[in-house]
Amino acid sequence: MASALRRRMQRPLPGLDAQMEMSPPIRGREVEVPPDARLSAVLMLLYPHRGAWYLPFMRRTVDGRVHSGQVCFPGGRRDPGDPDYTFTALREAEEEMHILPAQVEIIGPLTELYIPPSRSLVYPRLGVATARPDFIAEPGEVAEIIEVPLAELFDPARRAVHRVDVHQGWEIEAPGYTFGAGDLVWGGTAMMLAELSVLIQEIPAFQP
Repeated sequence: MASALRRRMQRPLPGLDAQMEMSPPIRGREVEVPPDARLSAVLMLLYPHRGAWYLPFMRRTVDGRVHSGQVCFPGGRRDPGDPDYTFTALREAEEEMHILPAQVEIIGPLTELYIPPSRSLVYPRLGVATARPDFIAEPGEVAEIIEVPLAELFDPARRAVHRVDVHQGWEIEAPGYTFGAGDLVWGGTAMMLAELSVLIQEIPAFQP
């Protein structure tokens, strides 16, 4: 999987066209990034488990902030001492979900994405592990760890438009993915996931 992904990522990425497939309608195609945007990174980790490839998400704790309670990738703000966004993604994944950097082979970057509600410019990093990590949720930030079989990304029934609470009762309609017992992934995370979905589907063999 790692070598196939690396070869694919030497070509142009699906980029914004793929991201926009899961963009909320209120978001335009061209979004101005403010000079004081929060610079952040997330880790999108593929790992083999139970004879299939999986992708882990985390549900944020309910704390009243903009993305409170939402399902997302592990990640967060780049610290001044972080040498690059790959370091940020790995550091945050270890802090939030106990994904050890030594277990992860970073394949490369996906397309960066600005998320207006949190004023975050997010740099996704795609990684592969040879085995399932021993996940441990950091209780101050992570309410739940959600493991999703990669094959669910390709099921059209998983994609639909939902009415979602953006923040403190403000609701909009937005496309999203539903996994497991109804866990919803929408917004910036769904947009990044859409790009990964297009990229993965271009690789013939993605089974372990």
